[in-house]
Amino acid sequence: MTIGTIDLGSRPVLLAPMEDVTDIGFRLLCRQMGAAMVYSEFVSSDALVRLVNKSLLKLQICPEERPVAIQIYGKEVDAMREAARIVVEQAHPDVLDINFGCPVKKVAGKGAGAGMLQNVPGIIAITKAVVEAVPDTPVTVKTRLAWDEKHLLLPDGTPFIVDLAERLQDCGIQALTIHGRTRAQMYTGEADWTYIGQVKANPRMHIPIIGNGDIASAEQARQAFDRYGVDAVMIGRATFGRPWIFHETAHPEQPLSLDEKIDILKQQVLISIDRAAQNPLNAKYGKSPELCGILHVRRHLAATPLFKGIPNYRETRIAMLRAETKEAVFALIEQTRQMLKDIKE
Repeated sequence: MTIGTIDLGSRPVLLAPMEDVTDIGFRLLCRQMGAAMVYSEFVSSDALVRLVNKSLLKLQICPEERPVAIQIYGKEVDAMREAARIVVEQAHPDVLDINFGCPVKKVAGKGAGAGMLQNVPGIIAITKAVVEAVPDTPVTVKTRLAWDEKHLLLPDGTPFIVDLAERLQDCGIQALTIHGRTRAQMYTGEADWTYIGQVKANPRMHIPIIGNGDIASAEQARQAFDRYGVDAVMIGRATFGRPWIFHETAHPEQPLSLDEKIDILKQQVLISIDRAAQNPLNAKYGKSPELCGILHVRRHLAATPLFKGIPNYRETRIAMLRAETKEAVFALIEQTRQMLKDIKE
């Protein structure tokens, strides 16, 4: 599969953009684990135009994580056009992605992200403007099936997303990612991949179609490729506490051991602390890099499937969520490692 001139190989698996998750440290780890391409946290076009420091920091890219996409969102054509130029001039990403899929109220409720699904003319105007603004950078889009179930089909029976996909392709985008839920579903229920498959099967589509939603194992990724013919699969929430899922999808014949997985979690803690130390805003406000890094990574430790099913684990999990030093976190991880080995014995 290729996006522009970027060759991602056969059946690539990508890291989804996730706010407050896919910072540079986590992207690096997922690339090391085998993600074919990684996406930044989404960046507000309005904030970029105002040169807000926190948003500008999200544009940081290091060579080891490439290919990498930076994702922007907004509802105003002029701001999105200018934001696209700022991103390309400052970060030189391999791909610039437009977010028309974020369902959270603070974004969609203000008409951006998935809120744009109620404003198709606005989607088209923004997409055309961004494509024209950065002619030398591949532009892609991530969206959802529709605003809600009532709008899944157009009056003539054509799926909303099939029609929208064609119109986005006509704007000049070079790949389309579809999350198999409506905005109204948020993250509940099951992702419906049948509509994603219909977009891919449309003979008028010639750009790569990337499927997203509920992929939580190498087997589910394989089934998505086989059943729906997508060009790539994107994984989001299933990476929490499990960055090795990319290794599992790329090398199912080489399963990692328990010790290797736990060591990866410890590596993630160290990377998070290191990145926090390099964040100038933490230094400016006198924040401890160690504590900031641990606060950022604790959700992954709490979500990892490695620790689920351990008898009487609740107290250890709570202690891990309250730990504030690397030594305390590592001691709890090692304690858990021994618990798991004792269970196996």
